[in-house]
Amino acid sequence: MEITDLDVDDDVTLRAVYDVDTRASLAGREDAPHWSWQEMSGSLRRPDPGERQHYVVGRVDGRVVGFGAAFLSLHDNLDKCWVEVKVDPSERGVGHGRALLEHLCDVTARAGRTTLVAEATLPFDRLTDHRDRRFAEAAGFTLSNVEIVRHLELPLPEARLDAWQARAAVKAGDYRIETFVNEIPDNLVPDLVVLLGQLAVDAPTGEVDWEEEQITPERFAENRASLVAAGRTIFETVAIAPDGTVAAQSTISVPPPGRLDVSQWGTFVHRGHRGRTLGLAVKTANLRAVQVAHPEMRRVVTQNAESNDWMVAINVEMGFEPVEASAEFVRREG
Repeated sequence: MEITDLDVDDDVTLRAVYDVDTRASLAGREDAPHWSWQEMSGSLRRPDPGERQHYVVGRVDGRVVGFGAAFLSLHDNLDKCWVEVKVDPSERGVGHGRALLEHLCDVTARAGRTTLVAEATLPFDRLTDHRDRRFAEAAGFTLSNVEIVRHLELPLPEARLDAWQARAAVKAGDYRIETFVNEIPDNLVPDLVVLLGQLAVDAPTGEVDWEEEQITPERFAENRASLVAAGRTIFETVAIAPDGTVAAQSTISVPPPGRLDVSQWGTFVHRGHRGRTLGLAVKTANLRAVQVAHPEMRRVVTQNAESNDWMVAINVEMGFEPVEASAEFVRREG
């Protein structure tokens, strides 16, 4: 197999990579959500300015059979990187994945990264012996953390949303709940990016300790613009404390036309404002806003560590059902 850097402006190769990614990601889980060509190409061509992304493509006789990616933060966690490898299901079992992975490991080693993190989505009943876990362990990775992927069917009855809102209001009544689509008022962004950066520290992450993510207002604005350019609509609900600061947030990404599943991203409450049901308040308001604006959507997809008792309790109350596991693996160099 020939391994070369991926030219993200090469439409033909990038489309072949997308097709491999789709077949590999959906093998054995055909009903799972998967990003569209518009989302994938937009993401690769307008990347996060706070990261260095390195993509490689593997070819056999000119055919794209696999690809790999490494994501290296530029401002924090400078000893770590995320790595990902996908191989076309028809080409598995002959060493292509291992070759791509080791190529990426050489790249990350030259960048001084000593902690490599990878992720695989696995059925609950195959968590210990799935081929993806065996592949990771054979390459020197060990299990670091397990998150549970959950789905919530839409639409939600208005009565349920009203009940959650009323319960949250008992303790969160002094906080103003506001929802924004795609753009956030400039005066709220500095507080919001601090919250988003703390999420990596406070959320359970297993055997890997993450530093607080450094997100500037400029990086935040560029990321939002990139998501919108890729066809996504971002709903952000925040809880604003009596002193005007952002105390909690919840983010939902609505995909471009053609998909019917929305992605629940982070929900986070500032350390100084916990115990006031603000998590339930912002999640409820955000779900309501999405459902009103996009009644065609049929499910919400989210994931969180099973050890995150607070978030698990909210998701269970809302009716999110566990469907599969997201296993995280770590390999330490040196």
